[in-house]
Amino acid sequence: MPAGPSSIAYLDAADPKVAYAACSEDERRILDRINQKVAAAESLEDIMNFVFDAIRPISPCDRVGLAFLEENRARVAAHWARADYEPMLLTKGYAEDLHGSSLETVLERGVPRVINDLDAYLDAHPESRSTRIIVREGVQSSMTCPLIVEGRPVGFLFRSSRLKNAYDEHQVNMQTAIAERLSQAVEKTLRIEQLAAANRAYTETLGFVSHELRSPLAAIVMNAQALTGGYLGPLTDPQRERIGRMVVKANYLLELIEEFMTLSGLEGGELEACIGTDIDFVGAVLNPALDIIEEALKAKRMTLTWNVPKAPVPAACDPRLMKIVVVNLLGNAVKYGDEEGEVRVSATASEAGIEVKVWNSGPGFPETEHHKLFRRFSRVNTPELMKRKGTGIGLFTCWRIIQLHGGRIWADSREGEWAEFTFRLPEPGTKR
Repeated sequence: MPAGPSSIAYLDAADPKVAYAACSEDERRILDRINQKVAAAESLEDIMNFVFDAIRPISPCDRVGLAFLEENRARVAAHWARADYEPMLLTKGYAEDLHGSSLETVLERGVPRVINDLDAYLDAHPESRSTRIIVREGVQSSMTCPLIVEGRPVGFLFRSSRLKNAYDEHQVNMQTAIAERLSQAVEKTLRIEQLAAANRAYTETLGFVSHELRSPLAAIVMNAQALTGGYLGPLTDPQRERIGRMVVKANYLLELIEEFMTLSGLEGGELEACIGTDIDFVGAVLNPALDIIEEALKAKRMTLTWNVPKAPVPAACDPRLMKIVVVNLLGNAVKYGDEEGEVRVSATASEAGIEVKVWNSGPGFPETEHHKLFRRFSRVNTPELMKRKGTGIGLFTCWRIIQLHGGRIWADSREGEWAEFTFRLPEPGTKR
């Protein structure tokens, strides 16, 4: 089946009963075995391995993947993948925003997608990180079916080949029949994992709050008692030093509390975006955020390059929420940047909207850890970054706020040298 000049096609699959009747004997045997395995409550891992092994002899298939929808269908995350080659670069845990991708069309129309020339598709969509990674694996064709349970989309089933033009309408119908049989098992697994993740996050949060807040509070109380009890007498240099330590710990406590309160408000729907249509982004967001971070910059003796327009830049935003985003990104640039390093902030306005970049010299992060960014309670796991205190809340909160504004946020890095975080807001009046 030619995929057309754009190398992508969306096909209406046949009715499942019609598709089953059109299958060969071997294909029907595969579908029946999948039914048996699902009915026997076998694990999703066992079912997916069976699908991979059974399909390969009768159909172009070098790779099979399974992904779930997350965050109210705003993101898709890889859950299972297997290939007959190495290395496999796009693996479990990889996540991408759904907005603006061709997968969004798969959900909206509820039909399979076929890309029979991934090189051409990547040329037309160079911003697609997942396509870039898959092409690096040597994949040339991809077929994607939505996983739907009782009319609700829950994820995607991917089949890929290292040959171009590998998939025709018959292959699409076969893949759709497999997806239909997997959907119930996928739904069950997804719900169990979501509950387990929620319980795990709750337990980890309680442990984190107990550990991180109890010690600073105890130190503040002890030092306050020493001062109020007159044990230090008139203020001397040692007294001023101790008070300084109290301030540092209190500020750390306040930062933690602020992060948790912001996240709680966003998650509970209590903190909603009140978007104004003609907000001076420089005067209402960028400059106030810099005022908050300026002392931290000085404390680490960092150089700041502030490439921001002096004239007002109109934006459609909630300045209170956007200030949280900018303070968080600037704070991370300072926290994870090099001592005596550099921080660069730039803001530009164009027909596409406002784009803000926050760059810092420092350890950065490897490409393999990129998928952990902007996810709740998730931190980049490198020895250098794990030395520095963090909750995994800040970047997720930024992502949520940018989503509320109809914008986009992303990151790039060169490990051991720099990291850069960028967000873009639509221009005022743009439909979000």
